[in-house]
Amino acid sequence: MKCATIAIIGRPSAGKSTLLNTICEMKVSITAATPQTTRNAIRGIYTDPRGQLIFTDTPGYHLSDKTMNKRLQQTAIRTLEDSDVVLYLIDAKRTAGEEELAIVQALAKVKSPVVSCINKSDILTIGEHDAAKAFLAEHLPESVVMTASAKLDEGVDEILIELFKLAPEGELLYPTDAYTDQPVEFRISEMIREKAINLVTEEIPHAIYVTVEDIEHNKETNTIWVRAAIIVERETQKGIVVGKGGANIKKIRQGCTPEIRAIFPGKKLQLDLRVKAQDKWRNNAAILDRILR
Repeated sequence: MKCATIAIIGRPSAGKSTLLNTICEMKVSITAATPQTTRNAIRGIYTDPRGQLIFTDTPGYHLSDKTMNKRLQQTAIRTLEDSDVVLYLIDAKRTAGEEELAIVQALAKVKSPVVSCINKSDILTIGEHDAAKAFLAEHLPESVVMTASAKLDEGVDEILIELFKLAPEGELLYPTDAYTDQPVEFRISEMIREKAINLVTEEIPHAIYVTVEDIEHNKETNTIWVRAAIIVERETQKGIVVGKGGANIKKIRQGCTPEIRAIFPGKKLQLDLRVKAQDKWRNNAAILDRILR
């Protein structure tokens, strides 16, 4: 029996969260067209007769001096240092730039083995694929290089084979039916945030975070009450998230309700969802300490 912790790293929108969800066959990490959707180290658990792989989806590695972006970089690097194996995803649709170089420089310092995966094979040209292989051969010559499409679940089984080869022997750390260890409040907040950021554009997705203020079980009616707030940075952004006549907040509630209800099988769900403004929260250390894990 084998058991290993696997850190997934890559630039924003490289497909890390999609790969994790594909492997776990469950929605573990939220996805969106907006870069840097993942803000925390999200764990997904995969178990089969070979053993258990505990994946950590890290925030997209983005070079920036902004307070929150620095925190996200720190989260990614810290996860690398604590993992048995590193899975590096490269999006070959984009040319390697400063961020890609920063990642491989960080990986060169890691003692754990690195498996590199050229993702999005379903849309790559031969030239793009070859350029990515050449980049990896130059900067990570010891790394195994694989090609996959996380979106189409192509090449994913081969990635698992390679990871199990590198995994040390050990007892399972989680039950065989576990697919994540995220607290319920965090999972709910992420489901709401995913629906919210997919409805707005430009800078607003980055200005959103969600807090679950209360979860209450009414045994008499067998109902779960969830009270949550979508937080933005400016009063003007509140109206955009709410939408004309409450249209957007209604879509957010309708979109996330089935996913939240699945967490509480056999129970009714009531979701009380509000929108609030908190000025410049992305530069507020106390808030970042609370929402970034």
